[in-house]
Amino acid sequence: MRRLHPYAPHRRPRRTRRAARAGRRHLRGAAALCALGILLVPVSAAEPSSAGRPPQRLVRVGSEVLRLAHEAGRVALRYERGVQAAKEERTRAARLAHQLQGQRSAASLLRRDAGATAREQYRTGGFTAAGSPGAAEEPLELIAMQMLEFDRRERLARMLIENDNRSRTLAAGRLSASVTAQALAVDTARLRTEKAALEERLATSRSELNALAEQTVRDGRCTPVDLDGLQEELQSSAQAQDDANRGAGVSRSGWTRPLLSYELSAGFGGTGAHWASGHSGQDFAVPTGTPVRSVGAGTVLSIGCGGPFGISMVVRHQGGWYSQYAHLAAPLLAPGHRVRPGEWIALSGTTGNSTGPHLHFEVRTTADFGSAVDPVPWLRARGVVL
Repeated sequence: MRRLHPYAPHRRPRRTRRAARAGRRHLRGAAALCALGILLVPVSAAEPSSAGRPPQRLVRVGSEVLRLAHEAGRVALRYERGVQAAKEERTRAARLAHQLQGQRSAASLLRRDAGATAREQYRTGGFTAAGSPGAAEEPLELIAMQMLEFDRRERLARMLIENDNRSRTLAAGRLSASVTAQALAVDTARLRTEKAALEERLATSRSELNALAEQTVRDGRCTPVDLDGLQEELQSSAQAQDDANRGAGVSRSGWTRPLLSYELSAGFGGTGAHWASGHSGQDFAVPTGTPVRSVGAGTVLSIGCGGPFGISMVVRHQGGWYSQYAHLAAPLLAPGHRVRPGEWIALSGTTGNSTGPHLHFEVRTTADFGSAVDPVPWLRARGVVL
């Protein structure tokens, strides 16, 4: 055994350079892990699930389709009115031109008569009555003959003045109508270009909305799209226009059409390759993104996502009736929401077993498939004619 010097102080074992470096690396690694742990805790913390929220891109595109469709409809209406107004002004200009030509022909005859009278006065020294001064046996008879001719000349002069006034009025009206027609033609040409540009943008947005709707079905996320009040604003404008064009949109019994503008296509009970046991509803051909309306007061019962109907909605009404809306691009309201007749509930599309954009509409006695009745006579019995 090695003996220690009695006066030598006790020393701790010497650390080697390799051990020191290892220790420092350990400390730096521990500090880094601690810092990383602090940074990762908020990131790794659970966030609210987005499964119940629609993709923001779908919200944006749905809003864009509604806005573009509304603007395109407004421009198309102005264009059609402009075309009609220009046609009416051209017709008015042509009618005034025809009338002006008649006035000028009459003026030519009147001036010819006035010229003949003037030449007769010059030849006879002022006597222009029919016959000869020698034919009059009495002065009064001669004066009477002259008075008749004098009245004729007065009437001729008045007719010439009135004819000139009417001609000037007609010429001014024809010029005004021609200028207005030209201005309207320029305006309608501009609106035609604007209309074409809007329709092109709208077609692109509708194609994008169709693709997004199909993606939501594949993802199983057919959740309501909140357009942040846009549907209320546009619905009020569209309803006011519909009321002005066709009268009140809701019948006295409280029912209405599921769409404002449409073309009826496949009817109830039809057969074909697309239907396993006959067509169970009425189809309405409409472009993608068309607002779909609840046909009556009720409550949104469910939203379907996938299958033959694609995105679909069922609304429960009083009296044990249910309405279904299928092949949608996006629902706008969640189950449990109470709806008014004509309230927008979804945007039309072409999801599911569909050959093109349209709305499949059913009226049912239960919420389930297989209890449908023909919706056309059902609505007609409630004062709604499709």
